[in-house]
Amino acid sequence: MTNEHHDTVVVDDGGSGSGMGAIIGIIAIVVLLIAVWYFALGPGSSPSGSTTNNNNTTINPPAAPSLEVPASS
Repeated sequence: MTNEHHDTVVVDDGGSGSGMGAIIGIIAIVVLLIAVWYFALGPGSSPSGSTTNNNNTTINPPAAPSLEVPASS
């Protein structure tokens, strides 16, 4: 018995599927990098939109120690 039946299968995926995936992947990476920059280094990194600096801080240093000179005899 010999098998004389042979099937030839040809698969054609259109050729544009892998190229479109690469373009979407590159766009996704660029968007991810922009988001990381914005939140880590850019304007989104500050904890609030307005900052106020109060430069009227008064610090009182401790009083200088008084020296008691012993009485001479």
